[in-house]
Parts: sequence; C-alpha cells; structure tokens
Amino acid sequence: MHRESGLFEILILVGRPAAGKSEIIDYLKKTPVKKRKMDFHIGDFVEFDDFPMLWAWFEEDRILEDMGKQRLHTDQAGYFRYPYLWNLLIRRLELEYDKLLADNPDFMSRGTAILEFSRGSEHGGFREAFRHLSAGLLGKSAVLYIDVGFEESMRKNRRRFNPSRAHSILEHGLPDEKLRRLYEENDWAELSSGDSSYLSIGEIGIPYRVFDNADDVTTRGGEQLGNRLRTSLSFLWTLRTRGLSRGNIPGVSVEGKGEGE
Repeated sequence: MHRESGLFEILILVGRPAAGKSEIIDYLKKTPVKKRKMDFHIGDFVEFDDFPMLWAWFEEDRILEDMGKQRLHTDQAGYFRYPYLWNLLIRRLELEYDKLLADNPDFMSRGTAILEFSRGSEHGGFREAFRHLSAGLLGKSAVLYIDVGFEESMRKNRRRFNPSRAHSILEHGLPDEKLRRLYEENDWAELSSGDSSYLSIGEIGIPYRVFDNADDVTTRGGEQLGNRLRTSLSFLWTLRTRGLSRGNIPGVSVEGKGEGE
C-alpha cells in the first residue's frame, strides 16, 4: 500500500466465474482518475487476468492438433492435462507483475496492480492459488471477494457468452457441465472462516472484504455499483492501513489480526 499516496498497491479480485469481477474492473476503467483515487483508493492501474493466458493455451492446442501434433496443455474436451497448470497460471500472474515493475520502476508510487482469477475446489481452490503467490506480493496485497452463489454464476455465465467473441474477457463463457465440474465447489468459506477481516496464508494475514453481488449490481452498474464498491474498498483500505500502522509488514501478523473487528 502507498501510505502517502493513499492508493492500494495490489488488489486481488477473486470470485466465481461471471461473479462480476470483470464488470467491476470495467467500471473502474470508466471512472475518472481523480474520482477513482478519492473513492476507491485506485489510481492508474494495470490488470492481470489469467483468462487470456488460459485462452492462449486453448488456441495453441487447437493449432497443434491441426498440425497433427500432440496437444500440450489440454485434452480434446478442454480440460487441463495436468492439474498443476492452474498453479502455473497464478505464478505467471506474478511474473507479469514483476515485469511491470522492471519496465516501470516508479509505477507503484502512483498506481495499482489488480490481479483477477477464479478457482474452484476441483483444482485446488483459492488457498492453493494464494500459496503460489510470494510472501512479498501477498504482503502488499488486499483481497476483494465478489460473492455470488453457483446458480447465479451459471446464469451470468450463460448470459454473457458470445460465441463470436469467446476470447473476450467480458464475453467468454463455459458450458454448464464444465462450469459445474470446475467451479461448483468453492473453498472461500473455509479459507475465510478463521477471521472476519484477514486471510491467513502461511505466516501472513491479508486484509479482505466480501462484496455481496447476489442482486447482480455489477450488471446494472451506475451509482448503485459505485456506492457499494466505495463502501467495500473504503473498509478494506481501513484494514490495510491499520495493519501497516502496527508495523506488521509484509501483511499483518497472523497472531495480531482482526483486533477490534
């Protein structure tokens, strides 16, 4: 967190597929920078989403198959050949973040990195995904979980899917059978059960906030979305600054988290 600039350094945006993560990012992109800084503690930002990486693997495998070669990442049904590829995607997100800093050393003094992904229990869940991010990155992070039930995730996944733009972040989707297999079971409740404000990942306590999207405010957008997002991120900012004021860097010490919450 930038203590002087008042901006999140890294915001990790997670939830089920089609929960509203990309819609929130789209809303932030369309919000003037001055208002974004004041209302959401986010200035210039760069988004890191693992979907484009995953989609590139699908495309490569189709090309290889057309060439008469073996598919590298997925089988013909579109499932990963090796479960550890889910963790490779997470490590790629951090690699892209590291490359941003290498190319723009001053970026984090004025901007925010937003990491976005979904994980179901079938491929290790959120706990496994967070385990593949470094302590250095986690210690600079805050987490916003976009909360929808599986049936709502499925409804929105169906609605947003545009076959002619299956590569698009805002218009991609999964068949119902695949969505159910990969994402129906979700370990968020278990991961966050230990404390109402901080996730325990190894020795690090990471501030988090749950954004309730059961009423699909992210699709409606506008002032209602802005108000709810401002409330969530303001609370998350308070948690983050409180942790740093204790001198608990990186993150917040697991032993001292959540006091007064």
